[in-house]
Amino acid sequence: MATATRQRPAPSIDQVRHVITMMPAGTDIEKRDRALIALILLTGARDDAVASLSLKHLDVERRLLDQDARDVRTKNRKTFSTWFFPLGNGIGDDIEAIVADWKAHLEGVLLFGPDDPLFPATKIGLKDGLFAPAGLDRTHWKNADSIRRIFRDGFMKAGLPYFHPHSVRRTLVQLGEQVCRTPEDFKAWSQNLGHEQVLTTFTSYGTVASDRQAAIMAGLRDGKSSKPESRGIPDPETIRRVVQHLIETGARS
Repeated sequence: MATATRQRPAPSIDQVRHVITMMPAGTDIEKRDRALIALILLTGARDDAVASLSLKHLDVERRLLDQDARDVRTKNRKTFSTWFFPLGNGIGDDIEAIVADWKAHLEGVLLFGPDDPLFPATKIGLKDGLFAPAGLDRTHWKNADSIRRIFRDGFMKAGLPYFHPHSVRRTLVQLGEQVCRTPEDFKAWSQNLGHEQVLTTFTSYGTVASDRQAAIMAGLRDGKSSKPESRGIPDPETIRRVVQHLIETGARS
C-alpha cells in the first residue's frame, strides 16, 4: 500500500488561465502575483527556480527563459533554456502580454536592473501598529513557500480547487501529448521542461487521466473510437515511431 502509485491531478489550461484572468492587478504585489502564475504556465518552471529568477533570465522578445544554474535554483543545478510553450488558439498571447508588461513595469517604473529579482519578495512594514505588506523589496525569495501561497490564494479566489505550482508541469505534458506530431517534437517539448531523457516526461508526468482512459476503452470495446486526427493525436505511424524512439532512448540510458 505504501508503494502504490496514485493519479496526481493537474489543472487544465483553461483553469489556470481563468485563475490568471480573475486576479487583480492594481498594486505592485498583485501585478507580481498574476505575472508569476502566467510565467509558470508559459514555461513550466519549478517553483524554487522561479523564486530565484532575475530580470536578466527572461527575454520576452525571444520568448525565452534562461535557467542558468549559476544563479537559478534549478533541480540538480542543471542549466537549460526554456522557450514559452505554445498554448494554442491564441490563448498564450494575453498570458505572454502579462509577463511582458510585468517586466516592463519592473524596469520602467520601479527601475529594477538585470540582477534584481524578477519576482521580488514582499516588503513588510508597520501599518496602524501592525506588520503588513508595504510593497516590494529588492531581494529574492529564499524559498518557494510564497509562490505556493500565491497559487493557493489564486485558485481559491477563482472558485477552483488548489493545484500546487508543480502540477502545471503535468498540465504542459498533457498538452504536449496532444500537439506533438513527431518523436523530435516531443523530445524538444521534454527538453523544454528540463528533462534530459524523454522517458522521464512520459513515465513521471504522462499518465492518461482516468476519465479519458475510460472513454478510450469504451470506444475500443464498441469499435467507435474517434479518429486520432480529430482529437489532435498523431496518426498510428507517428505513434509507432514515438514508441520506438522511446525504447531506443531508454535502452541507451
